[in-house]
Amino acid sequence: MRTLRLVTSLAVAGLLAGAVATIATPASAATAAFSVTNSWGSGYQGQVTVTNDTSAPISGWRVEFDLPAGTSISQSWNAQQVTAGSHYTFSNTTWNGALAAGASTSFGFLVNGSGTPVNCTVNGAGVSCSGGTPPTTPPPTTPPPTTPPPTTPPPTTGTPVERYGQLRVCGTTMCDRTGARVQLRGVSSMWLNWETAPYAENLSALRWMRDNWNLQVIRAAMGVEPAGAYLSDPGRARAQVETIINNAVSAGVYVIVDWHAHEAQNNQSQAVAFFGDLARRYGHLPNVIWETWNEPLQFSWTGVIKPYHQAVVSAIRAADPDNIVVLGTPTWSQDVDAAAASPLSGTNLMYTLHFYSCTHGASLRAKGDAAIRAGLALFVTEWGASNADGGLDGRACLPEAQSWIDWMRANGISWTAWKLDVGTDTTNLLSPGAPVTGGWNNYLHGHAPFVVANMR
Repeated sequence: MRTLRLVTSLAVAGLLAGAVATIATPASAATAAFSVTNSWGSGYQGQVTVTNDTSAPISGWRVEFDLPAGTSISQSWNAQQVTAGSHYTFSNTTWNGALAAGASTSFGFLVNGSGTPVNCTVNGAGVSCSGGTPPTTPPPTTPPPTTPPPTTPPPTTGTPVERYGQLRVCGTTMCDRTGARVQLRGVSSMWLNWETAPYAENLSALRWMRDNWNLQVIRAAMGVEPAGAYLSDPGRARAQVETIINNAVSAGVYVIVDWHAHEAQNNQSQAVAFFGDLARRYGHLPNVIWETWNEPLQFSWTGVIKPYHQAVVSAIRAADPDNIVVLGTPTWSQDVDAAAASPLSGTNLMYTLHFYSCTHGASLRAKGDAAIRAGLALFVTEWGASNADGGLDGRACLPEAQSWIDWMRANGISWTAWKLDVGTDTTNLLSPGAPVTGGWNNYLHGHAPFVVANMR
């Protein structure tokens, strides 16, 4: 196996504090460097980037290291992991083993504890993974060859809305006011009628997520059908949504107004009135994105769902001619290929695709690919690294979630992750005791470290 360079990026709480340790080794060996990517009180998220430094392609790689007592890896993705006590071996998957000259790939993992790797080797070549004088900033990492560069230019100054302005659909993706492609990343609220606390309605929390998580969009998931939701308490539900809209304007982020229903065809008149009224009052703002039906059940696209969307979009367009409208698709917003066969007429329309990575994989991405080939612009307004029930069993499927992240990045698909609340589900982003006002570095729960790392 030809010589490799290993660049190891680890979020080491308190130990590395944003630093990088680089060790020079003989030309016949590899090099290693550590840097902070994400950390919290009880652990950190690591990423290893493997780079082929040679002038010829390689067909595979293997990285091994030990962790000290009290530190262990709980989850990993983009590599095959073998664990023997405190010794960890990561080897390439079927899709990221072949590296051209100068190319890189990466894998990631979550660590319980704060210890750093020792006895690190790359393809059997010994490398010390500690020591050296750290520079003040970590080196940039190179995206895998299967993942194109980010679709959004690096942030400069100002809030997301100041940077991007009025959004529009351009081809099968989203563009800013200059025509540059944009991929928004953010989080969804819990069903607003079932929140344990008003996390999504707090302006301080929204600003904190913007500044610390690089959140660019928040989704207001306004429950419609259950008891206590919009149909039974419209005043409360509307007040919650309008608070989130006004906070988004103050924070300079985008906001998705989501009619969070499964059988919205049964309350079309209420949806028409709701969106028509909000479009008249907020449609002039560049911040607002409308989502007219969260997750239709297994209804006919042409017979049930499309006519509903046409009625609601018509009400929106009467007052708001240009803000993006996101349209739910059949079977819990999975059958985007059905919508692609008979899309709505109009401009700045996108279509919803939802996934949960323990349940949905390559076959659902294939539906997304088919829709994109047909010309549809997609927006993943809800996803989780869990089973489709939101992770009642607490399990996370991060390797498949990473495949989805890579796919969304490659296709310029914006997303909001489920969900900003406290609870035991995998998809609850916060742990008990999380203050309503933000400051959640020590309160990340479930798939939250993975979500936050991919927002940054």
